[in-house]
Amino acid sequence: MFKTLAIEQKHQVATIWMDRPEVFNAFNEQLIDDLISACRQLDTDAGVRVVVLAGRGKHFSAGADLNWMRRAAEASEADNLADARRFARMLRTLSGMSKPTIARIQGAALGGGTGLAAACDMAVASKDAVFSTSEVKFGIIPAVISPYVLRAIGPRHALRYFQSAERISAERALAIGLINEVTPMDGLDAGVAALIEPLLAGAPSAQKAAKELIEAIQGRPIDEQTLEETAQRIARQRATVEGRDGVAAFLDKRPPAWLADSFN
Repeated sequence: MFKTLAIEQKHQVATIWMDRPEVFNAFNEQLIDDLISACRQLDTDAGVRVVVLAGRGKHFSAGADLNWMRRAAEASEADNLADARRFARMLRTLSGMSKPTIARIQGAALGGGTGLAAACDMAVASKDAVFSTSEVKFGIIPAVISPYVLRAIGPRHALRYFQSAERISAERALAIGLINEVTPMDGLDAGVAALIEPLLAGAPSAQKAAKELIEAIQGRPIDEQTLEETAQRIARQRATVEGRDGVAAFLDKRPPAWLADSFN
């Protein structure tokens, strides 16, 4: 179905493979459109509980395709705006998925590749991984990826790396919050699997509600409005089928329905 992607599904886990290894999985218009379509497709697939984003070959994603960059440099402001909006829509679609998402990163994750890593809920990288918000080296800025990178590393680190475009090692990326885990180069799949296992134990609608909770609450003052919103959110979740069954299952010492259903 896709010109630049391959999707593998095993049990309840779907892996989106960016499949342009000859250009280090760099973005062009087609890859962006394919990612939007793939994320939307998997988000509505009830058989998928976790989505992994990965890149074929030696590198996760080297950022923008050189031909795409060349076209952008020669394009009008209006055409550049349309391209930027398409890229922004793709990152928002990935970030806004109702299911847990994990970036599986090896080699280069530069520019937009760093943005993809940050737009996923979690990221696991091998020790050879390297990141960079490299845009200032080309006279531009990491504008479209900035909401996700800022969410991951905070403004203090962003002030440094957005301006310096320094390469960030996997260990440094872990320290500043850009990724969650660093694995040996031959342990990347095991590292991703270690995250997937507890995710599959959680309730699907509760995980969706948890993602929505974070987006609604982050950065807000702890005032009466926030207290009321959090109270309403937990009350709504307790009243769901999953919420009622989860508590009953714990008290009855049995698996909850979402786990029992996964083995049927």
